Amino acid sequence: MFTIDWELVKQELEDNGFCKIENVINKEDCDNLINHYDDSDLYRNTINMERYRFGIGEYKYFHYPLSDRIKTIREYFYTNLSFIANDWNQKIKLNNYSYPKNLYEFLRICNENQQTKATPLILKYTENGYNCLHQDIYGEVYFPFQLVVSLSEREEYQGGENIFVKQIPRAQSRGYSVSLNKGDGIIFSTKHCPIKGKKGYYKGTLKHGVSTILSGERYGLGVIFHDAQ
Repeated sequence: MFTIDWELVKQELEDNGFCKIENVINKEDCDNLINHYDDSDLYRNTINMERYRFGIGEYKYFHYPLSDRIKTIREYFYTNLSFIANDWNQKIKLNNYSYPKNLYEFLRICNENQQTKATPLILKYTENGYNCLHQDIYGEVYFPFQLVVSLSEREEYQGGENIFVKQIPRAQSRGYSVSLNKGDGIIFSTKHCPIKGKKGYYKGTLKHGVSTILSGERYGLGVIFHDAQ
């Protein structure tokens, strides 16, 4: 289904805190997700971002059971990211346990810590919409990576780039801007990332958001691997 060089992903994640992946979802599946955006039966909660001062836009959390497509993406990417997660855990001590290779073994850890709610979500931005810099942490247990996929054609909106800011101790922060074509995704650090120093690795921090939509409309799919409280 996917043709991904995971050693390259590993290196780019360590270098930048994020890695762009092409063709995560085909155009037909992107359109299907957009066309069902208003189907309330699919979602457990809808968030008006302006109400909570998160930005301007809207997102909706899917409920369990997830669709086969989202479930497959979540399982596949978790399994292949788990070995990178454990490598980071050794370098900068993210948690006091190893990340299992199987997603459902990891979700069992979430459930044991009262994190039982599905976190994959669909996002919608229209003109002047944006998403403030943030981190998606929903409890004590979290997976160190997440995935966002663009569901809209790049020509359908202006602005709306994915933005990342890497905060490095005792140094000024660095910002990045990434544009995605329809169906392309980006894997990025949920919270911390390793920074290589003269005496080994230390923790940097990554936050992510979306720049202002200047015109048009943008949809995205967010795949978070840990459950929420």
